[in-house]
Amino acid sequence: MDIHRFNGKGLRSLNLSRNSLTGYIIPDIGKMEMLESLDLSHNQLSGEIPTSLAQIHTLSVLDLSNNNLSGKIPTGTQLLSFNPSAYAENDGLCGDPMPKCPEDRLRPPTTYPREKLNEKNGSIFSFMQEVAIAMGFGIIFGFWGVIGSFILKKSWRITFFSLLDAIGDWIYVRIVVFVSKCRRS
Repeated sequence: MDIHRFNGKGLRSLNLSRNSLTGYIIPDIGKMEMLESLDLSHNQLSGEIPTSLAQIHTLSVLDLSNNNLSGKIPTGTQLLSFNPSAYAENDGLCGDPMPKCPEDRLRPPTTYPREKLNEKNGSIFSFMQEVAIAMGFGIIFGFWGVIGSFILKKSWRITFFSLLDAIGDWIYVRIVVFVSKCRRS
């Protein structure tokens, strides 16, 4: 095969780790559209991660650790979903999932992740925990509000059970009338 004509489009896995490679990751790496696994770890690669790498939607394994990469990890891509260990030991690399870049620290955040939101508000509970607690209190106070009033107020208890008896009698009469009409037909 002529190496100059090799484009790597059908390549599924590329492992060039521990080869003392220098230079930068080629900007056209995104043309390897079928690539599922890329390991370039433990080399001396430098420069930024090409944005074209984010165009490889089939990429499920990535290891760029232990190089000299720098700059911001391309945002808005699946590259942000990889474990931080995929980018470890690249002192100049920043951005999610690695530590923030210096320019990001100067800008105030516009949104807060859920974990940070609770720290910001000083709350020790998540939203769902707060909902569960509120429902628990509602059930307890609602239940004991009704039962407690029946225990403490004899007149309410008598009225309530009289109402239940009346409803039961009404339902019984309706069923008997309905059954007798059905038998005549």
